[in-house]
Amino acid sequence: MTSTMSIQGLEAARSLREITLEEAAIGEENRTLTQRSVDALWESGLMGWCNPKVAGGCEPTFAEMIETWIELAWQDGSLGWIGIANLPSAATSAAYLPDEGFQEVFTNHENKTTIGGQFFPNGMGETVENGYRLTGAWNFGSGTAHSQYVAAGFIPTVDGEMVAGDDGIPPLLVAIIPRSEIDFTDGWHVQGLKGTGSYDYGVTDVFVPEFRTFPLFTREPLRGSSAAFQMGLIPITAAGHAAWALGVAKSTLDDVTELAVTKVRMGDEASLAHRGTFQRNLSHHLAMWRAARLLIVSTFNDVEDAVLRGEELTPTMRADLRVAATYATESSREIVQWAHLAAGTSAIREGSRLERAFRDMYTGTQHVFIGEKTYTDAARIYLGLTDDQFGF
Repeated sequence: MTSTMSIQGLEAARSLREITLEEAAIGEENRTLTQRSVDALWESGLMGWCNPKVAGGCEPTFAEMIETWIELAWQDGSLGWIGIANLPSAATSAAYLPDEGFQEVFTNHENKTTIGGQFFPNGMGETVENGYRLTGAWNFGSGTAHSQYVAAGFIPTVDGEMVAGDDGIPPLLVAIIPRSEIDFTDGWHVQGLKGTGSYDYGVTDVFVPEFRTFPLFTREPLRGSSAAFQMGLIPITAAGHAAWALGVAKSTLDDVTELAVTKVRMGDEASLAHRGTFQRNLSHHLAMWRAARLLIVSTFNDVEDAVLRGEELTPTMRADLRVAATYATESSREIVQWAHLAAGTSAIREGSRLERAFRDMYTGTQHVFIGEKTYTDAARIYLGLTDDQFGF
């Protein structure tokens, strides 16, 4: 296995292009990444690349993560989604788990640990000696089909009752559970992102030691010195969603540009590339993509630099990150829609990248994380109607 300590993420991602081209359709049919693709991610060094250095990672900057995730999603939407799901899940677990949990989950496996799942607190964990008895059910556990450990967000209880913190909100925790203790109910029969193995799953009265849990919104890493770990899971997730959408959108721009040279629409005398409306719209949507990418990179770079200088990660900064991610995602969806329409019947043929990208985009953009509510929640901060927004 390639050491992750010295790899360049973008270079490693590009090394997967041939394998992805050969395996993407098989992954769709199997509803999960093929073993060959999973093995290739490990061999490239990418699967542990985002981890703290002590867990075999490189602690990349946001710019490095974004460019690498764009490349993976450009190759295939499902591969890109695995990149923004498994990589951050393992990285944040390695950064925030207590020492005993880190030893069990990472060190004991020589840091070759894949983690997937759902961090939203859909479970209840009754507080018992040294841990919790966890019961719950989670949907859309991204990348769980090939994960050794599964993340499960939950709310702790005492005698069956939630206990609020000082701010009146119950503490939200994440449990990291061995695969053998998970009841998979599957349910992954969907329109797009079929190859992600995002199974539904649950547990019933499973004991989770406290050392295999960490706070969902923590920004206090026990390992790793990168700004990303000091900013927490939410900004990392925001960067991932934006980069994924940009990657899928860029694939459609590239594919429709190539197609336009040879495709002649019914009634036209020349190829699509000679049509004035196509030329205008191609330039427009390329500019839109570049602007959205620049917004993401510059916004995350600015906040990252501020955190590294020791500045506080303010509610306004966090709102800026979420708004940028949502805007980039919406722009990407518009680009994909245009490319799909411009390509005509070529975009509806099963097995083409244009057809798959369209389905993937309209599946990925259903995610609540980049929904319209992000804009209104951010605006409340911008307008001074609230000091902070829960979940930002």
